[in-house]
Amino acid sequence: MKAVLQRVTRASVTVEGEQISAIGRGICVLLSISLEDTQKKLEHMVRKILNLRVFDDDSGKHWSKSVMDKQYESLCVSQFTLQCVLKGNKPDFYLAMPTEQAEGFYNSFLEQLPKTYRPGLIKDGTFGAYMQVYIQNDGPVTTELESPAPGTATSDPKQLSKPEKQQQRKEKTRAKGPSESTKERNTPRKEDRSASSGAEGDVSSEWELQLRRQNSVCYHWAKLDPEKFKMLSTYTTLRIWN
Repeated sequence: MKAVLQRVTRASVTVEGEQISAIGRGICVLLSISLEDTQKKLEHMVRKILNLRVFDDDSGKHWSKSVMDKQYESLCVSQFTLQCVLKGNKPDFYLAMPTEQAEGFYNSFLEQLPKTYRPGLIKDGTFGAYMQVYIQNDGPVTTELESPAPGTATSDPKQLSKPEKQQQRKEKTRAKGPSESTKERNTPRKEDRSASSGAEGDVSSEWELQLRRQNSVCYHWAKLDPEKFKMLSTYTTLRIWN
């Protein structure tokens, strides 16, 4: 489903010389329906159209208010040509939903709008008729809208329903993988040898390692006669560490 939304100061639809719809300040929506459109996509498009912030607020801040916020009017016109695919220079509309199906779908769209917005502020053209559409664009401001492709998550979290938000959070969590705290809990901690063996054992092992590296004769002497070696421990320690 595609839509072209225009901010207008006024707009109207004429069929066979007779004006059938007209609005003042608000939005004019040209809507097309594709073969792949569903009720879910229809509801998504309704939310987007009514919540799109194309108006200024009372203080003049741009892009702050939607048509619902301002209580402005909305004119909807069916336009299958938005589904155009060019073959050279010739437009083809094979992606558009056939007229018989599209009419019922378009009527469902018109029925859905008043459920969210005030019925008296929503106008439309005549489906399938040859129309003259007068649009006085304000700005100009024109925005293209398109319903999400199959399997694509909605990018705007504010437009998601509660179950959809929960599902999106779950998918993000799975994509990120385990958190740092979880990794720390699952990673086995290395034993602190100095804490388990005590300061004396640690010094002894370091001392022995230094002896082995720096003086192999002294090391073997310590092994052969530990009692005699203890008498020179202070001197040896100072020599090793200094």
